[in-house]
Amino acid sequence: MDAHDRGSTPRHDDPGTPSDPTSSPEAGTPSDPTSSPEAGTPSDPTPSPEASAASEPAEPPGSTPAPAPARTAIPTPRPTPPDPDPDPNPRTGVAALSLRHQIGVALALALVAIAVCVHIGMVFLHVAPVNTVTRQHGGAVDDWIYPEFEQNWKLFAPNPLQQNVAVQVRARIRGADGGSRTTGWYDLSAQDGRAIDGNPLPSHTQQNELRRSWDLFVATHDANNRPIGLRGSLSEAYLRRIAVLRMGREDALARGDVLVSVQVRSRTSNVPPPKWSDEKVSVQPVFRELSWWPVTADDTEGSVR
Repeated sequence: MDAHDRGSTPRHDDPGTPSDPTSSPEAGTPSDPTSSPEAGTPSDPTPSPEASAASEPAEPPGSTPAPAPARTAIPTPRPTPPDPDPDPNPRTGVAALSLRHQIGVALALALVAIAVCVHIGMVFLHVAPVNTVTRQHGGAVDDWIYPEFEQNWKLFAPNPLQQNVAVQVRARIRGADGGSRTTGWYDLSAQDGRAIDGNPLPSHTQQNELRRSWDLFVATHDANNRPIGLRGSLSEAYLRRIAVLRMGREDALARGDVLVSVQVRSRTSNVPPPKWSDEKVSVQPVFRELSWWPVTADDTEGSVR
C-alpha cells in the first residue's frame, strides 16, 4: 500500500484539523520556548525540572539512594520583651533618694528641729517673768540670748518707741604747736545708719554697740547725769571709750595732735505722725549734753570690752 495514501493511514491528520504544536510546529504558530526557541526570543537560562532530571545519572536498581544534605537550622531571634510600664506616680523629693541619703536627711532635719525647739525655749524663758528655771539657769539663758537674740519690747504696745535718738560726740585736741581747738559734732548714729542701709548682713557692732551703750548710760544715771550705783561708773567708762575710738576713725587728729577730752550728747526728736492723723507733736529736737570727760591712756589703748 502506498505510504502516501491518505485514506489508508488513520494517523495522518486531516488537512482541516490543526496539528499538535508540541510535535510539529507550523509557520506562524508560536512554538514552545522550552523546546524550540525562535530567533529573537530570549531563552530561559533556568533549565526545566524535566531537563534537570534527565541530566542526572540514573541510579542502578537495588542501590540505596544517597541521603539528602542536612539543612542547618537558623535560630530565630526571640522578640525583646517590652519595657514594663513606667510608674504612674514616680517618687520625688526625699523619697527618691537612696536609703543612706534618706537617713542623712532625717538626721539633719532632727538636729534642726532640736535647735529650733531649744531656741524657742530660751527666748520664752528670757521674756517670761522670773521663775524657778530662770533663777537656776539664768546665766545659761543670757549666754544664749545675748548679744544676737536680744528682745526689745519697745517695738510693741502699749508704749512703742516714737522717738529718734542720735548720739553725737566732739573733742578737744591739743596740736603739735601747743594750741588747743575743739572739733564740731560728729553724728555717730548717722554713721551707723549709713553703714547699715543697703547692707544685707550688718554687723552686731554697727547695729547695737552705740545704741546699747547709750541706753545703759541713761538707765544708770539720773536727770543730772549723776551715776546710780556701780553700774553707773561702768557705763560711763564704756561710753567714753567708744567715743574715743570712733573719733580716731574719723581722722579728726592730724599728725602730732593729742586727744585731750571728749563730750557726748544725745539729740532726741519725735517721729512725726502720719498725714491722716490729727495728733500734734513737737518737731523741735531735745539735746542732752554730758560733761567733758578727760581721755586717759586706757581709753586710747586696747579695744572696747
